Amino acid sequence: MTPRIQCISPIDGSVYAERIPLTLAEARDAATRAGAAQVNWSRLPLQQRIDRVLAGVERLGEMNSEIVTELAWQMGRPVRYGGEFGGVRERSDYMASIASDALAAIVVEDTDEFDRRIVREPLGVVLIVAPWNYPFMTAINTLVPALIAGNTVVLKHASQTLLVGERLASAFHSAGVPEDVFQSLVLDHQTTADLIAAGCFGFVNFTGSVAGGRAIERAAAGTFTAVGTELGGKDPAYVMEDADLETAAGTIMDGAMYNSGQCCCGIERIYVCDALYDEFVERAVAITSAYRLGNPLQSETSLGPMANLRFANEVRAQVAEAIAAGATALIDPALYPNDNGTYLMPQILVNVDHSMRVMREESFGPVVGIMKVTSDEQAVALMNDSEFGLTASLWTASRQRAGRIGRQLQTGTVFMNRCDYLDPALCWTGCKDTGRGGSLSVIAYHNLTRPKSFHFKNL
Repeated sequence: MTPRIQCISPIDGSVYAERIPLTLAEARDAATRAGAAQVNWSRLPLQQRIDRVLAGVERLGEMNSEIVTELAWQMGRPVRYGGEFGGVRERSDYMASIASDALAAIVVEDTDEFDRRIVREPLGVVLIVAPWNYPFMTAINTLVPALIAGNTVVLKHASQTLLVGERLASAFHSAGVPEDVFQSLVLDHQTTADLIAAGCFGFVNFTGSVAGGRAIERAAAGTFTAVGTELGGKDPAYVMEDADLETAAGTIMDGAMYNSGQCCCGIERIYVCDALYDEFVERAVAITSAYRLGNPLQSETSLGPMANLRFANEVRAQVAEAIAAGATALIDPALYPNDNGTYLMPQILVNVDHSMRVMREESFGPVVGIMKVTSDEQAVALMNDSEFGLTASLWTASRQRAGRIGRQLQTGTVFMNRCDYLDPALCWTGCKDTGRGGSLSVIAYHNLTRPKSFHFKNL
């Protein structure tokens, strides 16, 4: 009997949803149908594809009240935050607005003698392997531009958010996107790898762990399938002496603790200049101590459970190891008597250094270490002392200083006076073990299409 794929709710450990994954034969048939459907889909006028995709997004918005509760059950985000539809709409609207220009031909010459141009052609079938932490927005990042560009899409969503793919498919199908053009499939890891290895896709987008990214690349080896990955992160913030301290503390701690710290670009380590260090730490502790840990279905809860017990226990292990090595924990456990299982209290650590896993390895939970620095040079060296490179957050009144520091950082995005945000007009990308590729912005359309040159000579 085929093992079922289950979503175990972090709220109470119950089986919230379960599905039977497709067999390899069934999955290959679905991929074949996607390939056949791509021809007619790509022949639709661009504006028709845009209209249907945006209509699908609107249908998704009509489901939002139900989706918010489903997300709480599936991955633990408190209902008070209202789900992800605001971000979904912002990204979708922007990508639709730039599609015509992004996909337009580059005309080199158009004369009586020559027509020379470069056009963009869709890659065919795009596979999206989406994560559970922001299950709608991470899927939308590729789904919307892929469909608009004329590709068909197969979505394999994380088991922790089994229902998300079904919601997306229902919304888009009801808006006129044909069922074979966008398919949400329940697949196990081996079947997914087998499909990639068989060359069933023109592009694979994966968001997840470093180990998962390596598995995707191994599966694609030798197929010449384009692969885009967004993997781990250990994103830093640096607070300089001319920073707005109140804004910096509030924004950075929100970036560290929101979604129980389960954010791809969440702040996981903080470096503060010596002049502001004590006051920043004091403010950070006050902010963090005010979080209310509890059932995400209750409106007063501001910190829900982590999505999986294994994730919570990994954070606990990192904290315990750091304390044993000399770190000091500043958040009083008495404030969080319900710290147990998936329900993990937030924590701030000082007296930390880069010998500790909590400052070096991805935590992906509500914990952050704070270190004092005495110069920009020291801060840059510490921020770059990481296997990852997704974002860095700089806090200063000087754009010139931020620019000078930012150019030295090994990271995909540099923020000044903000953090933990995806700007759809800018390329979302990383370096080092964070992976390679780029979603959103005009770059997404370039990655989801291929250039084709026309060189016509009139005789």
